[in-house]
Amino acid sequence: MLMILLGVLAAVIGGGGLIERHTPLDRPNDQYEMPQTLLGGGSYVQSFKSEPFSELKYRHIVRQAFDFSCGSAALVTILNYHLGVMVNEQQAMEGMLEKGEKEKIIERRGFSLLDMKRYVGSLGMSGAGFRAEIKDLMALNEPAIVPIDYAGFKHFVVLRGIRDGVVFLADPSAGNMVFSVEEFARWWDKNTLFIISPAAGQQPVAKMALTDHELGVTDMDRVTNKGRLDGPMSNSAQQLLRAVNSGAAGTWMHRN
Repeated sequence: MLMILLGVLAAVIGGGGLIERHTPLDRPNDQYEMPQTLLGGGSYVQSFKSEPFSELKYRHIVRQAFDFSCGSAALVTILNYHLGVMVNEQQAMEGMLEKGEKEKIIERRGFSLLDMKRYVGSLGMSGAGFRAEIKDLMALNEPAIVPIDYAGFKHFVVLRGIRDGVVFLADPSAGNMVFSVEEFARWWDKNTLFIISPAAGQQPVAKMALTDHELGVTDMDRVTNKGRLDGPMSNSAQQLLRAVNSGAAGTWMHRN
């Protein structure tokens, strides 16, 4: 019996040298630390910031309140997050009803680009519709509202830009999305786009501009394949990459 007790005691003492207890520290809800010792690496601690995928999905997008209000939500998305004009969807809908063709709006249960043009004009800005080709969209340096026709369903989305053959869209009903140029070209309705220009002296806030850290709007295969460094990676780096890319609990992680 004595030998058994000594064995248990030795195991406890020995285990204490392998497992390090970390005292929890007060931190913002969206931040935490990942000790590298837990991933088989060195003794340093890497800080991470996490954000729910649901928030990343709709970052800088006004979600449409009704099934027929994609046009007003797309319009307000550009007004709020590109031009810095803070109006809500209800105000935009009321404004377009007032300035637009009310009977036709009610009949088709939706807003047209002409309704948008008249409304932004009442705010001191100018809006214009254009016919364009994909090559014209690639040269855009500002977001634009584009109509799409998917399986017979008419819908307005915001085109944020095109990069490396990938079209970045802000969809009022589905959030930030990406498609290949070929896919988008099939759905783009009548090659039409609508651009809103700021009022004289107004500087856009440009929160919808594409950045070099576009995570949360592309699939993990795309991020992983293009995000790896050339050359062999250490075992600890591979384990860290695997842990980050696992998307545990539906979150993405961003380094501070």
